[in-house]
Amino acid sequence: MQGWLTAESAQLLIASTGKDLETLRREASTAGFKPFAMQASLSANFKSTVREGKSDNVVALLPGSARPDEAVIYMAHWDHLGRTFQATGDGIFNGAIDNATGVAGILELAEKFAKGPRPQRSLLFLTVTLEESGLLGSKYYVAHPTVPLNKTVGVINLDAMTVLGRTKDFVVVGKGSSELEDLVTPLLEAQGRSAFPEVEVQNGYYFRSDHFNFAKAGVPALYAKGGFDHVEKGAEYGKAQASRYTTEDYHKPSDQFDASWDLSGVVEDLVVLYGVGDALANAEQWPNWYPSSAFRSKRDAMMAAPTAPAAQ
Repeated sequence: MQGWLTAESAQLLIASTGKDLETLRREASTAGFKPFAMQASLSANFKSTVREGKSDNVVALLPGSARPDEAVIYMAHWDHLGRTFQATGDGIFNGAIDNATGVAGILELAEKFAKGPRPQRSLLFLTVTLEESGLLGSKYYVAHPTVPLNKTVGVINLDAMTVLGRTKDFVVVGKGSSELEDLVTPLLEAQGRSAFPEVEVQNGYYFRSDHFNFAKAGVPALYAKGGFDHVEKGAEYGKAQASRYTTEDYHKPSDQFDASWDLSGVVEDLVVLYGVGDALANAEQWPNWYPSSAFRSKRDAMMAAPTAPAAQ
């Protein structure tokens, strides 16, 4: 069994040992810090049903013109939860926002790159399965990559795009993690927008989408999309729409296409994500995690290996 704690629960748990969580965090960043036994236990009962099945990741590769062995990955998960037998409706989890919007974005980006000048590095368009079952498709890819991870420049993840229209803000989930964010800033400035971290950090969104498997392996990853501050209707409108979706449609059969969606914001977001990938695919740089990131040591070790490309 795996799980994670909210910050509030972690503080209470640590406090029960007579210690302070923030103090421990500061001490953990210094040399000589040692773990200690908490004498805590957890009792839980749950039932599970095991069913074997087979599902596929779908991969498309656009070879680079100069360095085809190096690749930038665009990724989205194509799966959802299947079907539930309910009293009304067909019970199909359509997953229109989560994540047909991301898959549609991948297809648009692939077409844009395919019709334009061939990038120097390869572009790999990856739609993974079983995200909703525990990020299993991306976990499999990371263990069996089409392009070696030390030749993978970065990963751009599209998951549940914002369909409420144009927004002034752009949400970078886990903001402050990697140098990929440095490429986002000028692209947003050209649109008159700004980047912000996710609002509900306690919900752990960074750890619940497929880029996380790449991050754990050391590959810099960006998970970003439109925010809530609607250009015309303001932030409260955007937050209300997001809250309604989470309450009424998220992971429910009602997450289906609605002709009233305003996709103008998705278009702007894709322009930004296209720009990030285009810059990476036509440069020699090898972005890394920021020094404060827990994933940086993995990337450093990967790039220091004898077969790794020289970092720029």
